[in-house]
Order: sequence, then structure tokens, then C-alpha cells
Amino acid sequence: MRLAVLAATASVIATSALAQPLPAPASYPPVTGEKGVVTTHALSMELADRIAHGAVDACRKMGYRTTITVLDSSGALKSFLRDDGTGPHTISLSRDKAYTAITLANRFATSGTFATARNSTLGSPMTNIQGVVGVAGGVPIKFRGEVIGGVGSSGAVGGDKDELCSQAGIDAVADQLR
Repeated sequence: MRLAVLAATASVIATSALAQPLPAPASYPPVTGEKGVVTTHALSMELADRIAHGAVDACRKMGYRTTITVLDSSGALKSFLRDDGTGPHTISLSRDKAYTAITLANRFATSGTFATARNSTLGSPMTNIQGVVGVAGGVPIKFRGEVIGGVGSSGAVGGDKDELCSQAGIDAVADQLR
């Protein structure tokens, strides 16, 4: 008898629970577009890798060895290549050049134009923005005018040459950035 009552009670509870409407989500319909969600483009790992390899290949053809860092638009690492024979300082400097290119992309075309504007050629850091340096070699990666990342080169013995290497990496995938 108890078993029958328990089964009947369970059946009623289950039926009433299933019959209840689900609570509405906090925002229904989901927030989109002008309602608060920003749509952006992102740099894929594959594209970042192609940029890094394109930059190293171009640098080698010019007779230089370099370290290449590719960052996404938030400054997170996407791809990194350190060619043989590059110094240990090139690891952090290539990253800082890419970060500078991303950080200042709305005001300067490259880290080199920033360095020229600040009259800095030795890579002096900006004391008020960590990771930003005043030396050429960093170029923002843009997709339809939107900054989706940055590439930095260090080791080509001269920021102007590093900048050529970084730009060559972007040029290697230019057809995908239109």
C-alpha cells in the first residue's frame, strides 16, 4: 500500500514539474548587435602561424635571423618563432614590438612611426604603459580596418629591417585580410 501511494505521489510530482514552464532567460531574446554585444573579428591560430612563418622566411631571404611574435588583438600570444642564431633579448623585444603596434594602432601605423614621434631609436620603454617600447619592428594586423592582432620582429639588426620582416609576414596572408 505504501508503495502504491509513493508511486502515485511521485507520478503527480513528476507530471506537475514537467508541466511547469521553463523560466525565461535573463535577456530574451538574446542580446545582439546594437543591444550591447560587440561583434569583432579574431586572428586564427592558422593565420597567425602563416604570418610568423612568412616573416621568418622573408627575413632569411634578406639575410637576417629574427624572432617573430604574433599576438591577437588583446595582446595574447598566438604564434611565436625564434630563428637559429637570435639573441635571448629578441624573445621579449619581439613581443613588446607587437604589443606596441596593437596598443597604439589608432594613433601610429607601426611601432617605428611611434618611435620616430618619440625620438626613440634604442627601444626605450614607456614608463607609463607596460610592454610598450619606442623602437621599430611592430606592425598591427588589420582586417577591413579592424585591428585583429600585431606582429613583432627582433633580431634583424635594425628596427627598420625588423619592420620589413613583420610587414612581409602580413603580406604573406594579405589575400585573407581583405
